Amino acid sequence: MKYSDKPWVKHYDEGIAASLAPYPNKPVYALLEETAHKSPNQVACFFAPRRLGPIGRPGNTLTYAQLNDLSDRLAAALAAMGVKKGDRVAIVFPNIPQFVISFFGILKAGAVVVAMNPTYPPAKWEEQLNDCGSEVVITMSRYYEGVNSIRKTTPVKKIILSSVKEYFPGLIKTLYGLGGEKRAGDKVEALASPDDMWLQDALASYSSSQRPKIDLDPTKDTAIFQYTGGTTGVPKAARAPHLALVANAIQLGAWLPKGQEHLDEKFLAAIPFFHVYGMVAVMINAVNLGASMVFVPNARDIVDLLDNIHSFRPTLFMGVPALYNAINQHPSIKEGKYSLASIRACISGSAPLAPEVKRRFEELSGGKVMEGFGMSEAPTATHCNPLNGVNKVGSIGLPFPDVECKIISLDDGKTEMEVGEIGELVMRGPAMMTGYHNMPTETANMLRDGWLYTGDIARMDEEGYFFIVDRKKDMALIGGFNVYPANVEKTLMQHEAVGDVGVAAVPHPEKAGQEALKAWVVKAAGKEITEKDLIAYCEGKLAPYEIPRRIEFVTELPKTTVGKILRRDLVKMEVEMREKK
Repeated sequence: MKYSDKPWVKHYDEGIAASLAPYPNKPVYALLEETAHKSPNQVACFFAPRRLGPIGRPGNTLTYAQLNDLSDRLAAALAAMGVKKGDRVAIVFPNIPQFVISFFGILKAGAVVVAMNPTYPPAKWEEQLNDCGSEVVITMSRYYEGVNSIRKTTPVKKIILSSVKEYFPGLIKTLYGLGGEKRAGDKVEALASPDDMWLQDALASYSSSQRPKIDLDPTKDTAIFQYTGGTTGVPKAARAPHLALVANAIQLGAWLPKGQEHLDEKFLAAIPFFHVYGMVAVMINAVNLGASMVFVPNARDIVDLLDNIHSFRPTLFMGVPALYNAINQHPSIKEGKYSLASIRACISGSAPLAPEVKRRFEELSGGKVMEGFGMSEAPTATHCNPLNGVNKVGSIGLPFPDVECKIISLDDGKTEMEVGEIGELVMRGPAMMTGYHNMPTETANMLRDGWLYTGDIARMDEEGYFFIVDRKKDMALIGGFNVYPANVEKTLMQHEAVGDVGVAAVPHPEKAGQEALKAWVVKAAGKEITEKDLIAYCEGKLAPYEIPRRIEFVTELPKTTVGKILRRDLVKMEVEMREKK
């Protein structure tokens, strides 16, 4: 079957081609160079400090010409430090301009970006730094002490640090330096090593003309190490070549064509850039389109996020269900304090999107929320519901142009399943990793005969829409039957008194060697519900063996930074609780 005959292609929005090939054979940083050449004065970054007064805060900006020049300068500085093609350089930043400068500067030096989670404890950084072998870390001054504390147990030799205030508006930058910087833990009195330096000193010491000349093969040379496995507890660095990131940015840009009434596209940059979702779907996508980014360093600060939306009026918002739900429920929204009317389109990923969350956010903003799907191993997006076409409840949507997908048997891992039947989702396309760093066995399990075996249990309907049922590793065996916790979670989330829920298989308390299903429930604000109420609610909606007979009410659920429930942590909580009894 030709790709253009695939069932999903027939349901693409008008104007979206079945194929976007050939994809340009160029490095990721070429996207920045091209945008800076075409639109040098276009604002790349809007950055405003957190809530400095009433709504309508002042902010600072960087143009694409400035961003391109600064990243050139950093590439020159890194080369002078001895960074060579293929070396790994780590970044530890929230969503601030320094992340973008560092990201493109590292790539222009021919090195590989290793973006680390700034909320991790130093022990986690230590693990990743030892795995990737990075000798240089670029970080915010707030994390300098933590990175320096693991210097002797990692390959790290040089640390480049930057204060968050460096791209604040002038007067605010001065005021912050007089007192706020020290209170926030951003003040560094002295560098710990003569090999360390401030980012601004590095940028001032070199010119763009000193940037090194690097010969890259975008199809083979690695652009990023993206650490994945946060939901399984086994971190793996997925190696993505330059072409994979370029191709995915082109796919994303084609999927959300610019609205005629929006001449100036702006992305709300709330999803962390250190996660591949924010890195590609927001940062690289925006750079490729020549769009602006409105920076939100901490998306959990909902008031700051709302103030950024109200002040800078972004048009595109890549997010996760928990974030949309937090906005829906925030008292300031109910009071009408903030306007979301600028938002025309959202892609929701990382976790299942509850229909009520989608409906309510669309009602508040007037925009469209589309559920999508992606992986660190296919950086980042592979499926999405259409902007103008049918959005199917519970579906991750249609494969992007040039993404081939099939559902294969869970029994033999080979037989292709019929329409509507459940199996493992496998796919291939232009935006795929080349493998995991130093993990040949895991790579061989994931990449087979050119196909990426996702580990997700899914089905496809007759129109080519895909539905994720659960992760293979999360599937539970209850009374001899396969049970998918994600399906149980979806059912419980439909109850008005359930604000959030996680479901996992735990060791059966009475039957050795068997599993039992348990639900951890966060009550919706102002609502009351009992264990018996929820069990009764599930009857008639789930098979008897799918109903969680053990329910614990909690105030919050353990999640990754992009909203995925950490089921292994829920199971660990259960085991520890039993051991204490």
